[in-house]
Amino acid sequence: MAHLTDSKQTTDTTELEVWESRTIWGENRPSLYPPAVANPFMQQTHLSAWRWACTILLGTVLVPVRVSCMAFLFMLLWPMATLTTINLPIQPTKPMKSWRKHLMKPALQFLFRMTFFFAGFLIKVKGKKATREEAPIFVTAPHSTFFDAIAVVVAGLPSVVSASHNVQIPLAGKCLLSTQPVLVKREDPNSRKTTRNEILTRVISKMKWPQILIFPEGVCTNRSCLITFKLGAFSPGVPVQPVLLRYPNTVDTVTWTWQGFSAFQAFILTLSQPFTRVEVEFMPVCIPSEEEKENPILFANTVRINMANALELPVTDHTFEDCRLMISAGALQLPMEAGLVEFTTISQKLKLDWDNIHKHLDRYAAIAVSSKGGKIGIEEFSSYLKLPISEPLEQLFSLFDRNHDGTIDFREYVIGLTVLCNPSNTEKILQISFKLFDLDEDGYITEQELTTILQAAFGVPDLDVSMLFQEMAGKDSTRVSYKTFRKFALKHPAYAKLFDSYLNLQAAYVYSSPQEVKA
Repeated sequence: MAHLTDSKQTTDTTELEVWESRTIWGENRPSLYPPAVANPFMQQTHLSAWRWACTILLGTVLVPVRVSCMAFLFMLLWPMATLTTINLPIQPTKPMKSWRKHLMKPALQFLFRMTFFFAGFLIKVKGKKATREEAPIFVTAPHSTFFDAIAVVVAGLPSVVSASHNVQIPLAGKCLLSTQPVLVKREDPNSRKTTRNEILTRVISKMKWPQILIFPEGVCTNRSCLITFKLGAFSPGVPVQPVLLRYPNTVDTVTWTWQGFSAFQAFILTLSQPFTRVEVEFMPVCIPSEEEKENPILFANTVRINMANALELPVTDHTFEDCRLMISAGALQLPMEAGLVEFTTISQKLKLDWDNIHKHLDRYAAIAVSSKGGKIGIEEFSSYLKLPISEPLEQLFSLFDRNHDGTIDFREYVIGLTVLCNPSNTEKILQISFKLFDLDEDGYITEQELTTILQAAFGVPDLDVSMLFQEMAGKDSTRVSYKTFRKFALKHPAYAKLFDSYLNLQAAYVYSSPQEVKA
């Protein structure tokens, strides 16, 4: 996820965007534009019956032969990689010694090239690879498959930025360590900062560290667009060389995303093809301006747009966090598209963070009991709030329902919770609301007091709020303190909005009554 800078200008801009977003919402206009690509994390490759027949027929011959050849090469790679990484620390503090660099790495690079050749890959290289002095960092996109390791081989086995758990993979982990990688622990909240510091240390060092290759998207996509670039490659403010990856094949068997072929299926299908074309293009080096050195987001966007133009692809604001949300949605038995909210755009406009969004997704899943394609209607919304369908509830629902189709999708729900249900004076609203409910002014709300006010608010004489009161007070409690009331309202911000609406109605009644009497 792209982070905002700490400068006052950025902070002021963000606050202005939030204010504008609130204003636009109030005017009933879309506050955010739809993405250029519906779901970049899903791949749907349709093979005709004839193509399936050819694939199966060729696969029965090619797969055993190719696997046998690759197994033989792995027998050579294993001792070579082990010898290269012997006594080599996982977190290196200095470049590897010359005998490893000048003797072992070329041998490994040759064996890797032969491995891809036996796998059926025809590699075409365009452009000229820059030296470390010209560009200490390669940025490679689009990232769509584990076969993208071809770019690492073509670039001469530079250091790569990789997830830390990958070093545990047999053989592949040894090969990864031979590049002296920069390892990322995605579960560690400080890992992003540590990674950037490590990259900065290497690129400005006078020691002869290898160049660093980074897939700035951070997650595999279907190559239909370029998603938001992470800032690790751009924070140091040094020249970078963009590296483009293309797979110009009639049938796409290489793409490996969260929805689509599994890794095993992609591997077998690719080996079953007569050959697989891949193009690796080294673009001209991008040298940051003084402004881009100070603003990594600007630098990243400039490079991304240049790469997208060369690839003739659109750019979107989807991020790795969107992919995590999509997976979380799937785990909650929702359609995975329910988790796609263009996290970076919304987070910058509305000051969101991953933890809050994840909680919103949990709540959304809890009320999407009928799961109408990842959407909920007013019935589910009413059931979730444990309140009857009435005019105030319909008004609240309509504020969430941006496209007026009678349903709320997850994107509308997240924006609504943030913009609509978190008034700037929430604390004051809750204090006034509590005093309104506390009819006998003893500092507590009873079920009868809550019932009396909500019956008046919703115009339903026989309104039953026992379930709502029990959830608010607790199973065995008969009254609610302000602390408990506040905690519940903040945890369920839709109620705070309802209280706010009711107070506004009361104020309107008070100020309009004298005028009506006078008239």
